[in-house]
Amino acid sequence: MSDIRIEWLAHDAASERVLELARKVADTSTTVLITGESGTGKDQLARWIHELSARRDAPYLKIDCASLPQELVESELFGHERGAFTGAVERKLGRLEMAGSGTIVLDEVAALSPATQSKLLRVLEERRFERLGGTETLAIDARLIALTNANLARSVAAGRFREDLFFRLSVLTIRVPSLRERPADVLPLVDHLLGRMATVHGRPDTSLSEQARKMLAAYDWPGNVRELKNAIERALVFTNNPALGIEDFPENIRAADSDAAARLRSLEEIERETIQATLEATHYKITRAAGILGISRKTLLDKRKKYGLR
Repeated sequence: MSDIRIEWLAHDAASERVLELARKVADTSTTVLITGESGTGKDQLARWIHELSARRDAPYLKIDCASLPQELVESELFGHERGAFTGAVERKLGRLEMAGSGTIVLDEVAALSPATQSKLLRVLEERRFERLGGTETLAIDARLIALTNANLARSVAAGRFREDLFFRLSVLTIRVPSLRERPADVLPLVDHLLGRMATVHGRPDTSLSEQARKMLAAYDWPGNVRELKNAIERALVFTNNPALGIEDFPENIRAADSDAAARLRSLEEIERETIQATLEATHYKITRAAGILGISRKTLLDKRKKYGLR
């Protein structure tokens, strides 16, 4: 897809299903709700949907509803007239107006105040709004995409989020699975991120050892793609090794790999324990034990000798 400027790697079946939904949603003008844990790439998926759509050449504007004070969120979203509040010394256009026929992304929509939720509901239902302190009613042509890592259904039940707004937002919902739910994506993401950041940091020839690859593939990544990116960048910055090894990654990732290794046993260890248990259960009746194990009497005697079993 050379015409798409935003890249989304999908090697796991779970990721491929997300892309299939995104392609279908991109052809519509309906509001989209993207959910998922922090760091899964919800904002990037929103941008990818925008780039896939007929709105790709129009503005793509984003508001972080969690980091801004609520009065600023409303000002950013709706705009304001001069004198609308203290400090409003001139008219300011909001994102709803500036976006035109583009896309507006509301990041962490669960953080909106009840008052802003009510105003947003009206925008979704009537496709109209007024600037703060204004009387002129303006129409909206932009598409809205809402992002959240919160469980909105629980927020509704707890009285923190309007039920009617939730239903309006969740008509088309895409859940981005966590990285541990799409393990086939991990190593392709590792290669992609390493290649990109190695160039940024002036080390384009940096590679990754096989042991490090296995460690990264086995880790659960509770921080998802964001944690993976940070781990690779940290390794690049703090090592001079031409190939990143296990020792170049944070202790929590190395510890998880050590714990996993400690839990693994060789096939010989498992076989020895199985034979020992079977012999004890049959009171060392070789023919009966061999039958249970599905091997010949001679094979059992040979393995008994090999493992030093009495």
